[in-house]
Amino acid sequence: MTGTQTAGRRYGGRDAAQRQQERRTRLIQAGLDLFGTAGFAAASVKQVCSHAGLTERYFYESFRDREDLLAGVYDELITTIIAETAQAAAAAAPDVDAQLRAGLEVFIRTLAGDARKARLVLIEVVGASPRLEVRRRDVLHEFAAMVAAVVGPLSDPEASSSRLTMTAMSLVGGVNELLVDWTLGHQKATVEELIDLCHTLYIAAYRAISDQL
Repeated sequence: MTGTQTAGRRYGGRDAAQRQQERRTRLIQAGLDLFGTAGFAAASVKQVCSHAGLTERYFYESFRDREDLLAGVYDELITTIIAETAQAAAAAAPDVDAQLRAGLEVFIRTLAGDARKARLVLIEVVGASPRLEVRRRDVLHEFAAMVAAVVGPLSDPEASSSRLTMTAMSLVGGVNELLVDWTLGHQKATVEELIDLCHTLYIAAYRAISDQL
């Protein structure tokens, strides 16, 4: 049997690409577990591999280094959160009040419901590297664009573009910092209280913008 044939053999009904993807998934989960508890700086590649039940050889099969793994975990979490937040907001259309609350509820409950996700998304990626800082800023802009898209169709795009963009970014940044504070234990609010407060701020801003147009 040739080397090519050997590489393409199936084990347990899975080909080589599927097995590699499964190993990557295990490393992503291990990264979430360790970076989201001990922290990025405290978790080594060796510890991640041990937690995943894999050798370091398989780590470097999918990731260049710890930072690359952190980026991979962050991207997977954010991709899911953005998709679920957008889906919840769209399902509540066309009521802007309901859309804003639905999106906030999914976003806040997802992070508040899993301390690992909250720590990784809100704290561990901050300043971890120039690459991750650029990605984190892009994510904030993605969420701001989502907020603006909910409110934007009800106003004159030309007249409100700048004000709407700045307001959306202010709201997203405010919610982000409130959740950082909550995750670090500086706020003792319940999840429901967090959602209600953020929704109140969003609606107040939305009404203020609407009145000015």
